[in-house]
Amino acid sequence: MRKNILISTGGSGGHVIPATIFYEHLKKDFEVSVTSDKRGAQFLNSAKYNIEIIDTPKLSKNLFLLLFQIFVIIYLTIKSFFLLKSKKIDILISTGGYMSLPLCIASKVCNVKIFLFEPNMVLGRANRLFLRFCEKIFCYSDKIKNFPDNFKNKILITESLLRKEFYSLNPSKNFDGEINLLIIGGSQGAELFDFAINDTIIKLSKKYEINIFQQTSFKNYKDLKNYYLKNNIKNELFDFNENIYDFMQRSNICITRAGASTLAELTFLNVPYIAIPLPLAKDNHQYENAAFYEEKGCNWILNQSELNKTSLTGKLIHIIENQSEYFDKKKNMKKFSYENTWNNINQKIITTINEN
Repeated sequence: MRKNILISTGGSGGHVIPATIFYEHLKKDFEVSVTSDKRGAQFLNSAKYNIEIIDTPKLSKNLFLLLFQIFVIIYLTIKSFFLLKSKKIDILISTGGYMSLPLCIASKVCNVKIFLFEPNMVLGRANRLFLRFCEKIFCYSDKIKNFPDNFKNKILITESLLRKEFYSLNPSKNFDGEINLLIIGGSQGAELFDFAINDTIIKLSKKYEINIFQQTSFKNYKDLKNYYLKNNIKNELFDFNENIYDFMQRSNICITRAGASTLAELTFLNVPYIAIPLPLAKDNHQYENAAFYEEKGCNWILNQSELNKTSLTGKLIHIIENQSEYFDKKKNMKKFSYENTWNNINQKIITTINEN
């Protein structure tokens, strides 16, 4: 009899994309369904996934609002309990975040087996809370910050989770007379990138043939488009895009935040990148993500506090003019991703689920 698996996700694309990847790996061998909050549901194809909404609120520091939110979480936990029972769920896979709280609590009450996923190099707070109750936690490394030593036996190291489409793509382009610069802010967008690096791009455009592929927010799209047109800079602007791999494959260098999914995708497609971690990310996890790949020789890191016209412009010109360093990054990325195949990850996930 096929096991019934529920995947809990929500929030940003960094949680939702891995959930869809787990879904694709598991759907042939198990009955799989998905829950999300309303924010995460916007990144999911409702025609493809039968989504149940569990809209967990983010806890406020306001005492009165917090008391109300606690009652909401209690209600959602009861709702999750009946959902687990009605679907006869055997296994919950949580991709982390506060959105997972009601389902993880209900799973514990219902004796549903819990598997966690931690793509970041700092253990998330929700995952830490449920670590003692889980069977295994899928991670990219066993060197995760804040991970309790007494639970390290629960870590199941896997290669970076990538959408299946990535495995049929060719690596990114090399420099071939023009610079194809990709600028990524993550599923939430990075408003800082919309305007803080404009002077750098102008200076590069006077020195090199340059194309810009840039993720931007809807509210800034028109102003940014007009700015590039005014300065005769070829560009393609986009919001959150499931097909971002198309832009990655056409790029030869990238400026990005340091979300775990984005760094994994860039590394797999051998796109050398400058990571500018979001300084307000919880527990500084974006910096730790970038540092993990820097240690493997796959990227450059620039702190946001250093982000000024001179530092970013100088860094990019140095990379373009000193291509031996650039090609070392590509070589290290290829070496790092050597064992990352769809079949290897699929076998690891299926075996882990069946053995626990």
